[in-house]
Amino acid sequence: MKQREVIVVGAGPSGAVVATILAQQGHDVLLLDRKGFPRDKICGDAIPASGIELLYRLGLQDAFQAGVARGDFYLVKQMLLVSPKGHELMAPFTERADGIDSYVTPRLHFDAMMQQHAVASGATFQVAQVKEPLIENGQVVGVVAKVNGRFQTIRSNIVVGADGATSVMARQLRHADDQYEDKHRAIAIRAYLDNLDVIPQTVEFYLYDNILPGYAWIFPIGEKKVNIGLGIRLDLFRKQKKSLPQMLTEFMEFPAIKKRIHNGGQLKNKATWQLNFGSKQHKAYAFDGALLVGDAAGFINPLTGGGIHNGMISGELAAKTIHEALSAGNTSRQQLRIYETRCHNALGESMKLSYRIQRGLLHFPFAVDWLMRIFRENSALAKTFLSKL
Repeated sequence: MKQREVIVVGAGPSGAVVATILAQQGHDVLLLDRKGFPRDKICGDAIPASGIELLYRLGLQDAFQAGVARGDFYLVKQMLLVSPKGHELMAPFTERADGIDSYVTPRLHFDAMMQQHAVASGATFQVAQVKEPLIENGQVVGVVAKVNGRFQTIRSNIVVGADGATSVMARQLRHADDQYEDKHRAIAIRAYLDNLDVIPQTVEFYLYDNILPGYAWIFPIGEKKVNIGLGIRLDLFRKQKKSLPQMLTEFMEFPAIKKRIHNGGQLKNKATWQLNFGSKQHKAYAFDGALLVGDAAGFINPLTGGGIHNGMISGELAAKTIHEALSAGNTSRQQLRIYETRCHNALGESMKLSYRIQRGLLHFPFAVDWLMRIFRENSALAKTFLSKL
């Protein structure tokens, strides 16, 4: 296979952003993914307004609006928080001057839209299972991948690892002592459920004993259709004597939830996955000839578990850095490490704040009910606090 300018390993949102921007700038981009599209991806499916804004910057406004018209995107305007003792706080999202809202959409639709846009922008897509980066004299110069059942060596000037939380690229490029401890990881379960009474335009978060600082969620994707699940820090889950499916069943048995479920509450597409939090500091994202983006880099919010928007931001910053490096004819780590600084400036403070709150919830779980009471009495304070997350 011919030498490529850029190889992007993983065609999810982060990888698709990198591929789209670089292809739009005229670069030769090969976008690889082990599956074709559309395909399911385990996730909570929530896209904040800032993520929709980024879609517009990429030129996806028409495709997005078409998806809204088809019903692929469900509009959400507020969140419901429920504390361990049942205190409730309904908090509307801050209205933006540009009028852009937040949505919930199955990744089956969202990822396919982004992958198709990357191809329409000029990237070449190939179904391939990348086995390892190709490294010569300490420099990443391509990948070794299985294509149509046969191993191939594909060379490039630079490689982007966008291959998720179980990233082959990250495992190979980072040192053995630069991996994630359990306290910086989470495990979650997600399923789809029909016939549940939805609170219109509302995403729901349930914080309760034995799961804090994690939570359970109900995110609507349509009339009486929801994404339902829960997530818990991995070190705390290992102390549980229950499986994730058991924990999800128990959540669905909460009286406030059970009474909203009709016709038996059969779960569909139930699946589990692990997440790498951005609370692990001083990890490498830039290497000689390669960058990591999105979940592969560990840009998941340590409080909310959300990773789509942060991943897309990292993809945008990676594309900027790669364009500069290719223009300079220099893809060394010294040239690329500005990407780490850019990611820290864009995402670092939010990650630190979220991790501090996460640890507070772990050590002082009683504070959740206290805060909820305070926020119910002072909506301005609640709005300010929640806007920082």
